[in-house]
Amino acid sequence: MKLHSLNLKFVIGITYLAIILIGMYFLFSVVDIKDLMSYEFIRENKDIILQFKNENFIFLTIIFFTFSIVWILLLGFALPILIFSGFVFGKWWGIIIILASTTIGATLLYILAGFFFREIIKKKLAPKFSTLKNFFIKNDILYFTFFRFVGGGGVPYAAQNILPILFNMPIKNYIIATFFGSAPSMFVTVSLGSGIEKVIDQNSELNILTVLLSPEIYIPIIAFFIILLIAFIIKKFYFKQ
Repeated sequence: MKLHSLNLKFVIGITYLAIILIGMYFLFSVVDIKDLMSYEFIRENKDIILQFKNENFIFLTIIFFTFSIVWILLLGFALPILIFSGFVFGKWWGIIIILASTTIGATLLYILAGFFFREIIKKKLAPKFSTLKNFFIKNDILYFTFFRFVGGGGVPYAAQNILPILFNMPIKNYIIATFFGSAPSMFVTVSLGSGIEKVIDQNSELNILTVLLSPEIYIPIIAFFIILLIAFIIKKFYFKQ
């Protein structure tokens, strides 16, 4: 029975990895990253995207919400969907969608990775993060909230999502810490995406001066640096180890 269970885990785990690879291949085959990063491409297609949103708001919300969950579940990085959420939905509705969907996606990843890859994760990550154990034992919600708040101290987002596996963090605590810890930095990034949409409306040509002088841009940037400063202080004085 135990052997059968291990074989089932192995098959499901391999299937999960295959889905990730196929998804990445499909994404990068269909989407030209250069276009997505091109100001001209974004400006020329902005009206089409926003018109589609206005005509199909509920549908687009559901599709983006679902996509964001799957994106995080498949180890995608958060920045592109944060910017897109702010750009299309605005900062308030955008942060609600993205915070809920990324929390769900991260939680599902945490559950699945813990079930199928717990031993592998512990073997690979435990030596690097052994000093965090005492913090999690004392108060896992408080520490992981701060850990999310400081951006994981440079730890990639996908790795942040599975790190608490090392410390057997309860799912309820994981959800609470992920939601509230991620909210400040995500709100700033979503606001930045919302600001880009307004800058495009006001300027046919993009240059660094018009971007930096736009309150929709410089206010989120200032807020971001304030968060970085607070995070640095927390990391320096609260988590000295």
